[in-house]
Amino acid sequence: MAVTTNTIDITKLSKTANGNGRGGYDSSIIDVQDFFDRVITGYNEGTGEDELPADMGLARSIIPAGTGAFRDFSYIAPEIPEFIQENCTGCMTCVTQCPDTAILGKAIYVEELDNHLAAIENDDERAYMADQFAITNKFYKVPERQKKTPGKFGIFIDPTKCKGCAECVEACDDLGYNALKMITKEDTTVPKYQKSIDFFRKLPATPAEFISDRVAVDMMLAEQSMLYVGGAGSCAGCGEATVIRMWLAALGYKYGAENVGIAASTGCNTVYGSTYPYNPYIVPWSNSLFENGPAFAMGIRMRWDQLGWQDKQLWVMGGDGAMLDIGFQSLSRMMASGMNIKVLILDTQVYSNTGGQTSTASFTGQEAKMYAFGSAKPGKTELRKEIGRIAMMHPNTFVAQTVAAVPNHFYQSILDAASFDGPAIVSTYTTCQPEHGVADNMARYQSKLAVDSRAFPMFVYDPRKGDTIKERLSLKGNPAADEDWYTIKKTGETIDFLTFARSEGRFAKQFDKEGNPFETLLAAKADRLSNWHMLQEMAGVR
Repeated sequence: MAVTTNTIDITKLSKTANGNGRGGYDSSIIDVQDFFDRVITGYNEGTGEDELPADMGLARSIIPAGTGAFRDFSYIAPEIPEFIQENCTGCMTCVTQCPDTAILGKAIYVEELDNHLAAIENDDERAYMADQFAITNKFYKVPERQKKTPGKFGIFIDPTKCKGCAECVEACDDLGYNALKMITKEDTTVPKYQKSIDFFRKLPATPAEFISDRVAVDMMLAEQSMLYVGGAGSCAGCGEATVIRMWLAALGYKYGAENVGIAASTGCNTVYGSTYPYNPYIVPWSNSLFENGPAFAMGIRMRWDQLGWQDKQLWVMGGDGAMLDIGFQSLSRMMASGMNIKVLILDTQVYSNTGGQTSTASFTGQEAKMYAFGSAKPGKTELRKEIGRIAMMHPNTFVAQTVAAVPNHFYQSILDAASFDGPAIVSTYTTCQPEHGVADNMARYQSKLAVDSRAFPMFVYDPRKGDTIKERLSLKGNPAADEDWYTIKKTGETIDFLTFARSEGRFAKQFDKEGNPFETLLAAKADRLSNWHMLQEMAGVR
């Protein structure tokens, strides 16, 4: 069986990475080809749970790489994005912000594209495929002016991965391009889209000259960046999944799949990332407990170093529950060790995986389980724990706080953390739609609003920059970094924490019928400003 997705041959990769008898697992542990032929087929046909015999892969908690590529979500959503090529600029924002690897981009030389189109016998099908490619300044007009070979840029939607969240449409519209719109699925829609994505996969890789190292989002055009193939059971529009895709894209582009490994702390990421038998990752990963992900990673790092694998990237991934609460002791110990381990914190400000309990990352005034709002209960009254500030106080530790909605800052934070010789922490704001009370398409918008409102400021603390905190700490990327609050010049609107709180259901009960905030929420606003002031003072801008 030819098993391919996003131009990656999954079976070949699995056999190479895991069946070579050198540090991976061989056929005595799990037969990769049999897994695809028998287990994946069984589950795709709906007979797996009832008819398959006892499976050694399941018994040993092993799933081959990239099996999520074969999970079909086409039945979930009544709508799917449609590409409007004449409006496209090739900015890659839609590709970057998709949490499910459902929308992909590619640049191809014009002559080469024409040759592939000419091979399509059906006139209507050929015309449809041609309409998936746009003439943009970036890939066509600029190279043409420079006397270089121009290319066309194509956008393709995988109907088996799209959950209909419309995040791509919202992101494109927010930038004013309007190159995507949601359409109702008809009987012919999914088959037509499937032919389109199949055509995409037959095309050659995007030429290297179309991928600029100066433009971070271009990384998603590179084949080596596609380390998250989709097929995860995350909620529609999940902010975590977008962060994970972008994080792995940066690492894949810079280091390659063979040099990246993940130790994951229990949380949403491990649940939707390992819904048997679907694994969305190309890279090896292993799940540990809520409380000990960093300690688990320390053991892996020691063994890797013994094997001479010092240059391999080892990352720990976990939510705010795992890293700020239950596993904080383990995280602190890892940072104090000085070991070359990196940590990605998926900060949803709540225990998303176990039902929405409050964490120490929750904002003051936030309604969540254990801090409900009622006649005698004002919601959460405690102040939020700032893991970034705490991490900065550990010896020789790189720290970044960032959001996927600002791709350049996000990607640079990941790559700077990866290159740091020692422990590194990257904390990311990740929208959780059901717990935050926002629409499926609002992950990007809300995370950017969290930055603008000082709810979650971006910063980078890099010990390589100097000996003082002022030299090491940068607030670059935050709007009006020397002011208390950010004011939009065109409208005169001041964006503060109350602006952010009004946009999310978790704070709805903190306003009276006239929209006036209660005292608890005013305390939350004061806390966010105090945190911002401290960062300003530490960075020398206040």
